Amino acid sequence: MKIGKLLATLSAGFVMATGAGLPAAQAATTLTMSSWVSPTHFLTPEVFQPWIEDVKRVTEGRVDVRILPKPVGGPAQHWELARKGVADITWGNFTYEPDRFKAVWFSEMPFTGTNAEASSVALWETYEKYLAGKPAFEGVVMLGVGLFGGGQIHHGSKNIIEPDDLKNQKVRMGGPIQKRLLEDLGAVPVAGPGPKAYELLESGVVDASLHTIESVINFRVEGKLKHHTIVPGGFYDASFFIVINEGKWNKLSEADRKAIMSVSGEKLSRLWGQRFDVQNKAGEAKLRGEGHNFSEPSKALFERIGAVRQRMLADWAAEGPSYGVDKPMEMLEFFEQRYKAHAGK
Repeated sequence: MKIGKLLATLSAGFVMATGAGLPAAQAATTLTMSSWVSPTHFLTPEVFQPWIEDVKRVTEGRVDVRILPKPVGGPAQHWELARKGVADITWGNFTYEPDRFKAVWFSEMPFTGTNAEASSVALWETYEKYLAGKPAFEGVVMLGVGLFGGGQIHHGSKNIIEPDDLKNQKVRMGGPIQKRLLEDLGAVPVAGPGPKAYELLESGVVDASLHTIESVINFRVEGKLKHHTIVPGGFYDASFFIVINEGKWNKLSEADRKAIMSVSGEKLSRLWGQRFDVQNKAGEAKLRGEGHNFSEPSKALFERIGAVRQRMLADWAAEGPSYGVDKPMEMLEFFEQRYKAHAGK
């Protein structure tokens, strides 16, 4: 063999041995997530971080998610922030934009259920069957949904048992379902996000506030709210989304998209509900241990709540074509059946 050919052969072998000239390993993708609750709020360490770890694990490190140190907008802006790509991933309450997401109003009505795991998974199944692909949800990919296991009535100075107990009481609330409920029951709704509850109670602007049991503690208002009316099935609920910008999603490989969905969807929705169930149970035990007053509505008040629910559902169903659902009551029935199946009822 000529010297020139020998050197060329040796050179080629060296290149192959060192990996030079081969395609570079795929660079890791870091997705940004905007979250509007404190890093110490249980959602961060108990829902978001475990999911982020799952994403990294199933993509073998090719995809990571970084929660931004500060939210890039207010809570009500978070759907749009993801849709426009200001942040890659966001989460929020559907009824922060009530008109856009009227299709999911059914899930926030009274008596939705106090098993957050069951209701969250049922909502995911309902979304997939009836709502995925509807215009209102365009521009993002749904990673998970959730409910919080029934919000209740919490008062600063008295038990709410009879219908008259709510009359003219100023109650902090959020969203159109809660507003309609309170108005029809004779109370005075005062709009304000949950984190503002302490300020509104401290200043005397409101007499009571609507919360899950856990948020009485997590929003630090247990010193202001000593009377808790627990409505069987929940007085109301709140529906949440976790989404990723569609363009960013499509840039991920098909394998990574499939891997991420294996730890999202039903699994992420279930994790959301499970953690709310744990928090609500622990919260109630803590408040009872501190001597708080717990009561249930009288038959008259419970029936009044039920009557308001029926009126709201009828009005909501009548508008089905406007939000793209031909058979809204069929959708509600499906959700209720799936809830009962998951709750073991």
